[in-house]
Formats: sequence, structure tokens, C-alpha cells
Amino acid sequence: MSTKIKIDPITRIEGHLAIEVIIEDGVVKEAKSAGTLFRGFEIILQGRDPRDANRLTQRICGVCPTAHATASALCLDDAFGLNGKVPNNGQILRALILGSNFLQSHILHFYHLAALDYVDAAGVVGDLSPFVPRYEGDYRVSGGANAELVNHYIKALDIRRKCQEMLSIFGGKMPHNVGIVPGGVTEKPTEDKIANFLWRLNEIRDFVDNSYIPDVIAVAKAYSDYFEIGKGCKRLVAYGGFDLPTGKLFKAGVVYEDLKATDFVKENITEDLKHSWYADSESGKNPAKGETKPQPKKTQGYSFIKSPRYKGEVCELGPLARMVNNYVQGDAEVKELVDSVLSQFDAGVDVLYSVLGRHAARALESKLVADAMVGWLMQLKPDEPSIVQAEIPEQSEGTGLTEAPRGALGHWMTIKDKTVQRYQVITPTAWNASPKDDRDQPGALEQAMMGTKVKDKDNPFELVRIVRSFDPCLACSVHLLDARGNESGIFRIV
Repeated sequence: MSTKIKIDPITRIEGHLAIEVIIEDGVVKEAKSAGTLFRGFEIILQGRDPRDANRLTQRICGVCPTAHATASALCLDDAFGLNGKVPNNGQILRALILGSNFLQSHILHFYHLAALDYVDAAGVVGDLSPFVPRYEGDYRVSGGANAELVNHYIKALDIRRKCQEMLSIFGGKMPHNVGIVPGGVTEKPTEDKIANFLWRLNEIRDFVDNSYIPDVIAVAKAYSDYFEIGKGCKRLVAYGGFDLPTGKLFKAGVVYEDLKATDFVKENITEDLKHSWYADSESGKNPAKGETKPQPKKTQGYSFIKSPRYKGEVCELGPLARMVNNYVQGDAEVKELVDSVLSQFDAGVDVLYSVLGRHAARALESKLVADAMVGWLMQLKPDEPSIVQAEIPEQSEGTGLTEAPRGALGHWMTIKDKTVQRYQVITPTAWNASPKDDRDQPGALEQAMMGTKVKDKDNPFELVRIVRSFDPCLACSVHLLDARGNESGIFRIV
């Protein structure tokens, strides 16, 4: 006998996500992931000054706007012929601004979105919001360690504030920084700003080293079975990110189940639309040629998320993809970091394909980024420029590929008559939480839920743990809710 479970909305994530699973004999046999809002930024940008993209696309998300600022700036650099011309200061400042957002986002995810799946906060502070209501999970962390995790939940609020302050030193403000623009960064580094940035960074590094990573390890030791749950498609994609004068911190690559990395080729990306609420006529196209044409009453559709694929295959993106990709490509620092944690579990790198693997990769990535930022900061030269002037071409095309906290992010633009003719965005969660594609292959999150044992259909904590391990951002991935019920195809920012 089969049982259907639908959770709508999933809480403690960014945006509106619904999941639906079919359970037979206590095991998930089918799964659906649905983004339930349409937003239409690609449509909003049509006919605008190309530079507007750098401002407007940040409004896709209030948690990771910096990644959109970076991707759109790289896209505009490409379209404006500025590749290789951004000053060293501009590249470093972009990386420092983005790195600040990475740290804030990763700490937010573990402590304030995911940790309450494992930490019995209500047992420490009582039945207070936001710790209740909740699914009653199997809380296994011991009393003293559990109380310490709750204390770190509170401490993480202050650390996140310092991350935002740090970003604002060079970015101007957060959210929606005004520093990152085509050609570099508007802010010029000074000695006092560098020092101001550094003292915050050192406190954040201390928290990552002495609270965040140990807390993830403590949870992992209590829930070691979650190294076997939520494995997913085991196919990883990284575009590469943190573009610096010396190269990228994160390498581009595609990693398969055999832990072999191959070159990433952007032309191999396509978007399928069979089960998305968009016109099928646009299905299977590379985003450089794609369009966003909503069709909300399409019979086979069940999501406002498209289905990005690489060579037609389902892929997972995120810290897991970046860390494994750098690991198998021989990054010595990443290998040392990953092996130092896995040795405590007598496990190989393949266990990272799991719920706990995603949490571990995110925590270790936080250390990698935070430590690297110290070196970047010391490379700034206050007496040198951080931006180069740009001219809008009559017509051109551009692509901006980077890494967001949740995974690889891409922006594609076509300029005609000095205005935006086409703009397309593919976010990490569009890959991870995508619906089935034209070949009916379930998306990465859907695959991760399939095969999971659910002990209690009225209390399916196993499913929400899997979903939250991806750190989904539906604000990013769905392509405006029109409260007026207007189906005319005219959308406004409201």
C-alpha cells in the first residue's frame, strides 16, 4: 500500500518549496520538488540599460545578492570587452565582498536553518518561537553538547552581523551592495578599512575554527547514519569562482561517481522544460539562446523551476561539488582539510555524497574561504585603482559564471541597440531542486529523497533533513507573484 506525503511549504529555507513523495513499505519510491512562485527577472530586464542588471539581479535574493552582483558584473565585463582589464584591486575587492557573503550564508545555513533538525533547542530554552512548532526528530546530541550548540546558535547571530558589516566596508551596504560594478569595484581600499575588515575577519575565523567545524563534527558523530542518507545523483558541477589575479580559488570541473574530474564546458548546459511551467518550445536550449516564457497551466508542469542539465545529465551543485572537485583535482589545502575530518570517521571522500557530507563540506569551505581572505586582504594596494571605465557596446553577448554559497551561478546576456535583448539566470537551486527533465529524469533533490526510509509519515523528519542539506534558495530559482491574478504576461517589481 502506498502513502503520499506532501510538505508545502518547507520551512527554514529561503523561498517557497513544496515536496511530495510516494512511500511504499516505508521507503520513498517517487519524489517531486516544486518551486511555487514565478518572479520573472529575465522578463523585467528586457529593454533596459545593461548596467541595470547589476542592480536588479541582486534583488533576486536578500541572502545571496552578492553572488548575483558578481555574476552580473562578470557577464557585463564579458559583454563590454573588459575581460583581463579589471585592476588587481578590483578583482581582490570583489572576492573579499563575495567571501564575506559566503561566510554569512554558510553560518546562517547550519545554525539558523538546519541545526534545529538535530539540536533540541526547545529542551534548553523551552517551547519558544522559533524553536517550535517542529517535527519531533530523534535528538541524539548529549545534554551538555546540546546546550553548547544552542549557545552557538545565539552566538552565530552576532557573527553573521559582523560578516555583514565586513561586506559593507568595501561593498557599501548589505543586502544589495553597491560596490561591485562592471569594470571592478567603486570603493578604494585604505589602510583603515583594511584594518577594520581584518579584525572582524579574525573573530569570524575563530568562530569557524572553534565552534562551527567542531559543532558539525559533533552532530556527525551523533548522526553517522546520515552519511548514508540523501546521496543523490553523485554527479557534481562547479563553474569555478573567486576570480583573482593569481587564478580561481575554486576550480571549474565536472566530477562523476568514480571521483574522476573532467573539464567543464559552458556550452554543454541546457534547460529542459517538460515538467516546468514554461513553454516547451524553449526546451533543450543553452541559456545563451533561451527565453523565459511562463505557461502556468501546462498539464505536465509541476514547478516554476526549470531543469538545467549538463550533457543531458542531472547534476548537483554547491559546497560539496566545489570541495570534491578541488579535492580530486589535487588541491593540497582542500585535501588536507577534508582528510583531517574524514579520518575521524575512518571514511573516504565518497561519504561526502550525503546529508552530513553536505554540511561538512560547507563548514570546511568556510574555513578555506576565511583563511584565504587574509591573504587577499594583504595584497590590496591603496595607491592603485580598483575600477576601469566601461562603454556600452551597440550589440554584444556576455556570460558571467561564478560560485554562489549554494553552488555554481550563471548569468547570460544579449545586448542589441545598447539595451538588454535577452537575459537568463541559472541558479544553483535551479539545478538542485529541478523537476524531472525531458527524459523524465528526477532532479538532484528528488533523487536524494528516493530510497529514504521514513519511520513516521506524520513526522517525516528524514525528508526535511535531506532537503535542508542542499540549502535550497527558492527565491533565486523560481523565475513575481501577482496578487491581482493577472495572467497577461506583464510583470512588475512589487
